[in-house]
Amino acid sequence: MAILAECPICRKKQSNRNRLCSCGEDLIKAKRSKRVRYWITYRLPGGKQRRESVGYSLEEARAAEGKRKAQKKEGRILDLLPESTMTFQELTEWYVNLESVRAIKTFWRIKIALKHFNSHYGNTVIRKLKQVDLESYQAKRKQEQAAGSTIDKEVSIVHSMANKAFDNDLVKGECLKPFKKVKSLLKRNENARDTILRVEQFHALMSALPYHTKAIVATAYFTGMRKGEILSLTWDTVDVKNRAIRLRAKETKDKEPRIIPICDELATILETIPKAIHDNHVFLYEEKPYRDIRAALRRGCKQANIPYGRDVKHGFVFHDLRHTFNTNMRKAGVSESVIMQITGHSTREMFDRYNTVDERDGRIAMEKFESYFLQSVDQNVDHTKKRGQHDCDNLC
Repeated sequence: MAILAECPICRKKQSNRNRLCSCGEDLIKAKRSKRVRYWITYRLPGGKQRRESVGYSLEEARAAEGKRKAQKKEGRILDLLPESTMTFQELTEWYVNLESVRAIKTFWRIKIALKHFNSHYGNTVIRKLKQVDLESYQAKRKQEQAAGSTIDKEVSIVHSMANKAFDNDLVKGECLKPFKKVKSLLKRNENARDTILRVEQFHALMSALPYHTKAIVATAYFTGMRKGEILSLTWDTVDVKNRAIRLRAKETKDKEPRIIPICDELATILETIPKAIHDNHVFLYEEKPYRDIRAALRRGCKQANIPYGRDVKHGFVFHDLRHTFNTNMRKAGVSESVIMQITGHSTREMFDRYNTVDERDGRIAMEKFESYFLQSVDQNVDHTKKRGQHDCDNLC
């Protein structure tokens, strides 16, 4: 067994005797300021090695090491397994410090979801969690006025954390059973939105928006790109001359590179944006990259007389521009496979969620049907007349 010290800078776990980390961090000073996390490492019967986080106190680490030595000597194998004592709060501390997790673009959302869950079950030992506990959590969050989609997302994030722990031998498969059995509050595609922005609404909104947000809305309307992809857009990915935006894998949600064509109208808008010397981002406000435009969009919608907000009937939100683009492309006759390639939809199910069939589509379909029906009737009448004429000629 051994006690390891985790560098607060590079997260390297190393001998507690080290005074200086390979990255240059002074571990002595870091320990004094309680910035070093301690781990104990030991082997289970059979040779498998375990690591266990024991907090920021060296005294607690030594006490935990002594406890594990005693348990191993006494043959209490089950007590050596982390899930025998590990709580969700302790698992969270391990999970949110993983580099792969911290690199996720929605890491902020993960932390919020885990904070909500831990406020109810943070002190619960992982192996003791039951299906009824998760159902109780769903009910409590509903009482707190949380949306069904939000609650499902929180449970899903905790489930992902448990899966990660299982993959790293921190918990057994039985700990995943409650997550697999609990039912989602929302049925499949129940929260799918069907709001699209009509052409006249788009022009009214563009007229009402301040200058610095018009280009962002236009980019979403003419490309179907996600808000995160647009706000993080840099000039080295924009090729106005060849009418294309070339997103790299690291810049897309599905981690796949994507080429997005640019129409002439959007190209004209992008050409009017001045390029900053100090920052390569396309969209800047007060010399800094945008974080959000909801306030400006809310004011613009109010001035353009467009309902705004998810909780408003037929209310419009920024992400509806992605629905609008999919629907407009489909109405223009573009094949579904091409649309999916442009927007980055990897499955037909997700594409269908963003493709809205509205009342006008129904009317056009009926007009086509009537045209086909009347054409078929005319053809039958002509055929009957010709056949009657032919029979008459034969009689004559």
